Amino acid sequence: MTSRGTRYWSSGAIPLIGPDVLGNIIAAASDISVVISDLGEVLSVLVNPAHSATDTLGGWQGREFRSMLTSESVEKFDARLAELNAGNTSPRPLELNHLPETGLAYPLRYSFHTIGPDGAILLLGRDLKPVAQMQQQLVETQMALERDYEHQREISTRMKVLMETTRDAVVFVNAQTGKIAELNGKAARLLNGTVDEISGSPLSKWIGQETGPLDLVAMSANAQDEDAGPISITVRAGKQIVKMRPIAFRAAGERLVLCRFDQDSADEGLNDDSIRLSQLFEQTSDGLVFCDRTGRVTAANAAFLSMADLDGINVIRGRPLSDFLVRGAVDLKVLLDNASRNGRIKSFATRLSSPFGDEIAVEVSAVHLADPKHPGFGLILRDAPRVDPGQTTQSGTPVRPARDLVGATTLKEIVAETTDVIEKMCIETALELTDDNRVAAAEMLGLSRQSLYVKLRKYALLARED
Repeated sequence: MTSRGTRYWSSGAIPLIGPDVLGNIIAAASDISVVISDLGEVLSVLVNPAHSATDTLGGWQGREFRSMLTSESVEKFDARLAELNAGNTSPRPLELNHLPETGLAYPLRYSFHTIGPDGAILLLGRDLKPVAQMQQQLVETQMALERDYEHQREISTRMKVLMETTRDAVVFVNAQTGKIAELNGKAARLLNGTVDEISGSPLSKWIGQETGPLDLVAMSANAQDEDAGPISITVRAGKQIVKMRPIAFRAAGERLVLCRFDQDSADEGLNDDSIRLSQLFEQTSDGLVFCDRTGRVTAANAAFLSMADLDGINVIRGRPLSDFLVRGAVDLKVLLDNASRNGRIKSFATRLSSPFGDEIAVEVSAVHLADPKHPGFGLILRDAPRVDPGQTTQSGTPVRPARDLVGATTLKEIVAETTDVIEKMCIETALELTDDNRVAAAEMLGLSRQSLYVKLRKYALLARED
């Protein structure tokens, strides 16, 4: 390095920047940049060309900066201005709300910098609209999950009532393991056992065929043939011969067989409405994709091809699914890691990208297919639900605490408290989804690594353990 170059960077000084480019650099480094006097008068305004408020801030110059702030923000602004005039420079940014007529609907986070000998102050503002939108999306997603959970509980209760009130003895069997997944009281009495005793045990332990042990493969094949009749089986405990009608279906990623026992063999017909799983795969409106353990696509249905604007399965087979996700390998790693660790992941929000650059918001549910020979993953993709924003005010876990605070404290304190709670919840959720990978979590949240570490320290999450 030459002596001139050494002086150029000496003592940590930045390079000399020409006045003709300094304004462009400042505008690009923030969303809104404002130069004010030591009394708060706006001397100059620079707006990032990419910001939506480019054409609405032209009238700020020459006005009092505080006249464009809400009343609670004026107090915070005056306090920080007094600190700067007293020589106390604080690195902490300040969040300020502008009046509606300024066209700035969301808070801005300003950092204050004294410049020049005349006491002028440079305010670098960052629009918090993306953070607010992420908070709103998180609340809406949580509300949707709560409603889905209640719906699942309702369906479970209905099924239990139906199982116990039906006249038939009913047993659900896992088609892969041959073990009994669930049964009703009538089936337990028919097999000469209790529900707790029989549940989880192999079906072949309780019944057999007249020709020998129960052939689970033949039973599964019979269950998929809608023209096949009932099969005769023998209850081992009482040597009683009964008719059994198996019906195959798939639920929660598992192949199951519904076995209906007919003790008097009165009904010889099969249900004409038997489930056609292959037709369901091709005709469902949800996108279905199967991947190997590395995330490469092995099969996909027509709904997914339509979502991704693809001509046929040959275009996508063998390609990484990350090629069709906006956040690429980051989202795919979160999906596959969580599915491998927990068995399944539900309602993961992301965006699907077509080869032509079109994007759509989708929710992805994934399950780990633990086949010893061909392990992989199954994914369901559906259009993200459009939750009515008005519904977020209905009673629910995330909203009720804020409603209870109304009347007990000021709106300013309620907003400050709930903002911190939601921000911490977003960070914890991102860390959980990425298995504490802070680089991936920062990318998911749209933060720099430094900003994420600041927030981790703020909420005492640096020592967070799995």
